[in-house]
Amino acid sequence: MLAAMAPGTVQLNIFAWNKKLTKYVKDAQPEKVMQLFQQMQGGTSPKKFTFVQLIHACAGLELKDGRHVHEQSGWDSDVFVETSLIDMYAKCWSMEDARNMFNKMPSHYMT
Repeated sequence: MLAAMAPGTVQLNIFAWNKKLTKYVKDAQPEKVMQLFQQMQGGTSPKKFTFVQLIHACAGLELKDGRHVHEQSGWDSDVFVETSLIDMYAKCWSMEDARNMFNKMPSHYMT
């Protein structure tokens, strides 16, 4: 879980970051999730699962935070990210955004 860097320093890999993010999502601490994400960006590239966790956390924050994460994700064509975005927008009471995300999803997901 740890990657060696300069002597005396250690950098978490993506799996360790995602594990920490998941814990704070489950503990309903969205602010902590966002803080960890900012720290992570200093040396680790987020993956699809990272953004799914961030999106889940955003459901407990302001809509602007969720939109910001959505803009950063770059995973709009992934069913897991898309359904997480629909859920987040609905929980933030932005039904128009939730509907727009649903309408953008490819029809082959629905079969």
